[in-house]
Amino acid sequence: MKNSILIGLSILLMLGAVSCDFNKAKSGDEGVITKMIQYDVLLKSPDPSYDWWIQNLPGPDREKLVKLIFDGVKSGKFKAYDYYKTPMSLGEARSIFADTMNLKLMRTTAPFEEYDTTIVTKITESDVLKLRFLEKWTINPDNLQMSKTIYGIAPVARREVQGVERWQPLFWIFTDEGFVKSLADK
Repeated sequence: MKNSILIGLSILLMLGAVSCDFNKAKSGDEGVITKMIQYDVLLKSPDPSYDWWIQNLPGPDREKLVKLIFDGVKSGKFKAYDYYKTPMSLGEARSIFADTMNLKLMRTTAPFEEYDTTIVTKITESDVLKLRFLEKWTINPDNLQMSKTIYGIAPVARREVQGVERWQPLFWIFTDEGFVKSLADK
């Protein structure tokens, strides 16, 4: 009789443990380090003395990746979103590849009057030296293997505006429609 009770309790404990593990897995939060993180990754090393793979993609690989992103947005294959994650029309997305600045300048000779000028600069693949990622990170607590789910990618171009270097995210591309819908719900 004692053995029957012990076996019965053991079975109940095992079912309880399995049920707890099932509920954890079902919630989808087991091992989640962060549901959302955004960061920049350099594509071209700022220091030539680094090993080739530190903060660097070799030239042909870098060019192929950025060309894939640019061509996809220009053709409409990839939907572009502005910095605030608002959908852009194809025309708006295509207009990003030409940077237009309206400046007020002063003549360098007398009478030193001010004048307005428009400067149009093309943004090319070679201007993109960083990618900005928006991701979810998870970890396997048994072996510390990490997984990343990429929700969005934004090419970041280096621009010089009146002698000041600036990093400009051009647009976002989101890789998960469910994630895009969750942004709209917020």
